Amino acid sequence: MTSTFRTLTVPLDGKAFPGGLPSFLVRDDILCWTRREAGLAGFGEIARFTATGPDRFLEADIWWRHLVLEADVTDSVELPGTGPVAFGSFAFSKTSAHESRLIVPEIVVGVRDNQVWLTQLTFDDGLLTEETALAALDRWLSPGSAGASAAGSTTAAADSAGNAPPGDVPGAGGGAVVRPLPLAAGATLHTGSLSEEAWMDAVAAGVAEIRTGALEKLVLARDVVATIPSGVHAADVLRELAARYRECWTYGVDGLVGATPEMLIQVEGRTAQARVLAGTLDRRDAHGEDGAPMEYATRVLAGSEKQRHEHEIAIQSLTRQLAPFSEAMNAHDEPFILELPNVWHLASDVKAELTEVEGHVPTCLALINALHPTAAVCGTPTLVAGELIRKLERLDRGPYAGPVGWLDAAGNGEWGIALRGAVIESPETVRLYAGCGIVDGSQPEAELAETWAKFRPMLESLGISS
Repeated sequence: MTSTFRTLTVPLDGKAFPGGLPSFLVRDDILCWTRREAGLAGFGEIARFTATGPDRFLEADIWWRHLVLEADVTDSVELPGTGPVAFGSFAFSKTSAHESRLIVPEIVVGVRDNQVWLTQLTFDDGLLTEETALAALDRWLSPGSAGASAAGSTTAAADSAGNAPPGDVPGAGGGAVVRPLPLAAGATLHTGSLSEEAWMDAVAAGVAEIRTGALEKLVLARDVVATIPSGVHAADVLRELAARYRECWTYGVDGLVGATPEMLIQVEGRTAQARVLAGTLDRRDAHGEDGAPMEYATRVLAGSEKQRHEHEIAIQSLTRQLAPFSEAMNAHDEPFILELPNVWHLASDVKAELTEVEGHVPTCLALINALHPTAAVCGTPTLVAGELIRKLERLDRGPYAGPVGWLDAAGNGEWGIALRGAVIESPETVRLYAGCGIVDGSQPEAELAETWAKFRPMLESLGISS
């Protein structure tokens, strides 16, 4: 054995995989980041970093930069995502018991701009060749290999995500959900840390705090737990999400699965980009309304003073934190309407040219350390909102609403916010999360209905609701 980190990247024949990156989503222990059939898929694990607390991003950054500093890299493709790559998932809160993590896989498949590549990563001193890389990929894709069809490889114990089982939280609901849903045979759905009534009470308490002037916006999340006797299979969920939500970034890291519409930060060279969402409208609300659906969305969503105010808070939060790292920045003057299968969102894209800070262009994780949590997932002011979240939610969010994505040795990376997602807690149970931005004027019943619209992608992909 040797301590030298070595990688080999070679091109693959894309014609052999006409479905793009989703063609590789065949294992329940896969590491995944994909959008519009492009992205990265990782197999196996050769190194892992974990951390908790307020310095988790910076500690992970130091670990990664040290790991790749003297890496022996052979890369004939040279695109973002080639060479050394790590996938990551970070806890939302600095107080969370959930371990944030970076995972270095053994094999990575990448798809970008009609190019497909394969990277083998190792600490062994054996020969790295195209043949060894292809043989390793074949081994991981083999239908008979462990994890190819079983969910157990990606499941996590409930307490590893910082979540108590339903009903174990003092004062929690833990009962069947109030809203009737067409569940698949044998499936059950229960409230998590708070009953629906208790969560609506929390929303009302949040609005009352906002009206005192203590804060402008608060984001409150809730959880539900699905039990599926036939089994929860991450690969099936990821393929469904990738097919249904092509405009989102489908992610899978250590049992955390979902499809987020929100990009926290994407870095390519010295260019950073983000997509900010705040303001939501359930597409089912357009049924029976006059005019085309998008006309309804424009009238109700873009024309809402409440929704636009919530969106403006989110944009200001991100641009204010990104400014010290940028020599130039631009954002949409007016938000656009992002159309997804379940909802419409008010959205804005932000682009920045990064500047050197203390002689270096900031890394992805350094930027995340400055940006997270944004007002889109926490509220503003951040410290006040964070304290109120812990008081009212009675929930450790774990990785929900935390950064999830990947980075490479060159400083490139894509990090979304882990929304529209869930944590697979056992072979038969999965905990789903959804949150809403609360401002003055928010109505508890309407916010509860919005959480159900946001649960819908996961419920449908699990095959238990339509």
